[in-house]
Amino acid sequence: MGIFDFLKKGSTPPPAKGAVPLSKKVAGPAKLVGDKRAQAYDRAEAIRQLSELETAEAAEALLKRFTFTIDPSITDQEEKEAAYEGVVRVGESVVPAVLAFCKRAEVLTWPLRMLRAILGDEAYKAELLGLAESFDTEYSRNVEPKLQVVAALEEVAGDDVRTAVERFLDDVNETVRFHAVQSTFAQAQRQSTGPLARLLETEESVRIKNKICEGFILKEWSVPTELLSQTKKAMADVDDFRLRDDGTFSRR
Repeated sequence: MGIFDFLKKGSTPPPAKGAVPLSKKVAGPAKLVGDKRAQAYDRAEAIRQLSELETAEAAEALLKRFTFTIDPSITDQEEKEAAYEGVVRVGESVVPAVLAFCKRAEVLTWPLRMLRAILGDEAYKAELLGLAESFDTEYSRNVEPKLQVVAALEEVAGDDVRTAVERFLDDVNETVRFHAVQSTFAQAQRQSTGPLARLLETEESVRIKNKICEGFILKEWSVPTELLSQTKKAMADVDDFRLRDDGTFSRR
């Protein structure tokens, strides 16, 4: 076949080098599931067909439905719920595909739900920590995936989780830092008093400072003695809270 023969009408482009061709049962429905312009009825039928196969290959094809949104929103939600159920039904064999999807997705709402539904507590925590490790604390064009992983870590516990979320207290994005504060307090470990107090020193966001003060009060924690002096200076622009001499916070 000539190099341009696949461009002729009715021809099919060859698969990418190294790609595994989809089986016949999956290829057709997979094309419809990933087509935003397809009729809703046809796309829903394709989702049903792939879900009934209950294979990792079919489940991976269903992930294509989470790459776009359609109107009306109720139809979009119904299709995604159906695709979600089809993926989850397959079980752990689809986890590698879900994780690969996470690495390129703009939003992680659905894949994180899938991982939570498929995996046990420890396995789910391990995958969340792996995802968190893939993010740095520098500027990112799309911060949403990192934000969602940091927020999800609030729901799991462990010293390894505390260490992971504390790293994001230094993130350049204010919203990520805010959620990192929440996830840090959720771990309920006093070792975090130092990092949180140090964040008060450098933080410019008043809402984050207020969140830290509120968290110290709720946990009945106190600022480490060696950080007390500089933390008091950092409280100069906080109107709703004050730092006592014993290192505890109170509302004004």
